Formats: sequence, C-alpha cells, structure tokens
Amino acid sequence: MTTHKSQLDNDIAKVLITEEELNATVSRLAEEISRDYAGKNLLLLCILKGSIVFTGDLMKKLSVPCEIDCMKVSSYGKGTVSGGRINILLDLHRSDLTEKDILIIEDIIDSGRTLSYLVDYLSLNGARSVKTVALLDKPSRREVEYAPDYVGLEIPDEFVVGYGLDYAEGYRSLPYVGILKPEVYTK
Repeated sequence: MTTHKSQLDNDIAKVLITEEELNATVSRLAEEISRDYAGKNLLLLCILKGSIVFTGDLMKKLSVPCEIDCMKVSSYGKGTVSGGRINILLDLHRSDLTEKDILIIEDIIDSGRTLSYLVDYLSLNGARSVKTVALLDKPSRREVEYAPDYVGLEIPDEFVVGYGLDYAEGYRSLPYVGILKPEVYTK
C-alpha cells in the first residue's frame, strides 16, 4: 500500500494508477519483453526525461541481458500543447547500431508522432530492429497511424503526472500516476 505523501499530492484530482498497479504492469511488460528478446542483442533506449523511472524499473525486472542508452526528444511546445514538430535534443551516437535490437522506452504515447518518427529515424540509421514500449497509451489522441509494440495501460484523455511524467518539470517524483487538477495548468 502506498504511504507516500507530499505537498504535490494536493494538486492531484485523482490517483489514476497506484504504485502497486504500476509495479504489476512493469512486471508484466518485463516478462513479455524478456520472452521476445531472448537471444537478441537488446538495447533499451530511454526517452528522457519522462521515461527514466519506467526504464529503471523495467530494466531491473528483465531476465535477459541488455544495454541502456538515452535520447532526449521533444514534441511539446509550451505547457500542455504539442508543438507538432519533433526535436532531437540528445541524439544516439553509436557505431554498433547494426548489431542492436532497440527497444524505445516511452512514458506515454498520445499523438504517436514522436514514436513513429523515432522508429523510422533509428531504422534509417541502421538499427537491426526497432520496437517500442509505452507505459501509458492515450489512443483517443492519436494523430498518426501508430501503435506501440508493447503497451502497459490504456488511459483516458486526462492530463497525468507522476512516475516520471511531469508538468513544468514538477510531479515526476510521485510514485503513482495521477490526474492533475486543471487549475494547476490553466493558471
């Protein structure tokens, strides 16, 4: 049972996914990924900053060897509005991409533009294979035809924070995923 309490909790309208539910979801995903990547040269590609908590927990539960690397990619403009353009702020520079089976780890997928772009980008740069895992999926927000290879949980179109997800760089440290009160981000 979650006993974590912080000042940030006051800004949460509702806990959408508990710490226990997140743990169970990550365990399930780790089992699926471990089964599918047995005997492969797995490279976990964490998309910073939102996916860092998910990546760390997932990596600990995998039963197959893996490496880890990071990219920082942005498709958001100011606040809660997507800018529509993909910006690579920190790129992946490796000479061994042709030997790697990349699993892109994303905290949340909504429009689908970022993951769709990254899969194409990494494939064109020579990765042996590229698949994606998203902890949270908002299919109602999809703007391009894209489905992640692994999905933790489907969620409604709400503004969520916690477990790495942020609003204005805050709330990432919450151990659960919560719906942020609208008055917080509409000030």
